[in-house]
Amino acid sequence: MSFIEQLKLSIPLIQAPMAGVSTPTLAAAVSDAGGLGSIGVGATDAEGARAVIAEVRERTKRPFNVNLFVHAPATADQKREAEWLNWLRPLFLEFDAEPPVSLREIYKSFLEDTEMLAMLLEAAPPVVSFHFGLPSDEVLSALRARNVLLLATVTSLDEARMAEAAGIDVLVAQGIEAGGHRGVFDPSHHDAALGTMALTRLLVLKSGLPVVAAGGIMDGAGIAAALNLGAVAAQLGTAFIACPESAADDAYRAALMGQGACHTTMTSLISGRPARALANRFTALARQFGKPRQPDYPIAYDAGKALHAAAKAKGEHGFGAQWAGKGAPLARAMPAAELVKSLQAELRICRSNGAVEQPGS
Repeated sequence: MSFIEQLKLSIPLIQAPMAGVSTPTLAAAVSDAGGLGSIGVGATDAEGARAVIAEVRERTKRPFNVNLFVHAPATADQKREAEWLNWLRPLFLEFDAEPPVSLREIYKSFLEDTEMLAMLLEAAPPVVSFHFGLPSDEVLSALRARNVLLLATVTSLDEARMAEAAGIDVLVAQGIEAGGHRGVFDPSHHDAALGTMALTRLLVLKSGLPVVAAGGIMDGAGIAAALNLGAVAAQLGTAFIACPESAADDAYRAALMGQGACHTTMTSLISGRPARALANRFTALARQFGKPRQPDYPIAYDAGKALHAAAKAKGEHGFGAQWAGKGAPLARAMPAAELVKSLQAELRICRSNGAVEQPGS
């Protein structure tokens, strides 16, 4: 049985689980419309994730995806953290605020979160996906025993081979165009920064797993292009930010729908790991000299969130984490179900025009 058939999807579409943007309402709307809705729980604890999963199940009877962060746990370094806060201090003072006295590891990696694992084994969501890496073989086996379909974000052939060896069911090929955090397993290693098209085709030809294309895809024609490359589905994230069901605030939506959508940039300044965002005052700090070494992810994100809160309180929204992919100028503001319907119609037109090879052709 194929990936699409297994999930009974009427459109080969996954809504990306962008933490801070995805909501149970959004995920349920996408699933009910025939795609695979997703929620990100990497930024919450086990009880918070349990509540989110329960809410999705209250809103839809269809399959959905739960996404987890599997990053290497941070190493605290008080000296480095103090230097980072001191470097940011003038910005805090600009908004009549003091930087935090210390920084915390605000997100617990799934690698260490036994409570999250216990909750997942109990809740057994239909699909679980991993970002930043892979959990242990024991964890994967336990989830597989609960009939959970396992997806993993990969950015290279090497990562894909690691995922395949670990028993992952489906690869999410994240191209450099994708919004939000790069899913690289080890950010200290060289990132080949492969585009979505090249990476998708490479994994289709060189790996033995189904591939989902992710990065820069915003409409039915983009989905059709991914399918023509051999992908079984496309994952869209930025396309859903402007939907009323998302958790994006007004400033984020305005920036996405404005001229700034044409200017996304990769930055690690906000969180401590490379991520693609709309260019703003925070991302512009990369041009400053004398920048000290950042604390590890997600300790650095604690500082980024504090600075954003201080600025936002004074009406400045240029320090928010406004994640967005390179396809941002194609964003459409409409309800999620309507967007999925539009994507399906656009894909149907491409198929009728012969832009997508039909099975058996």
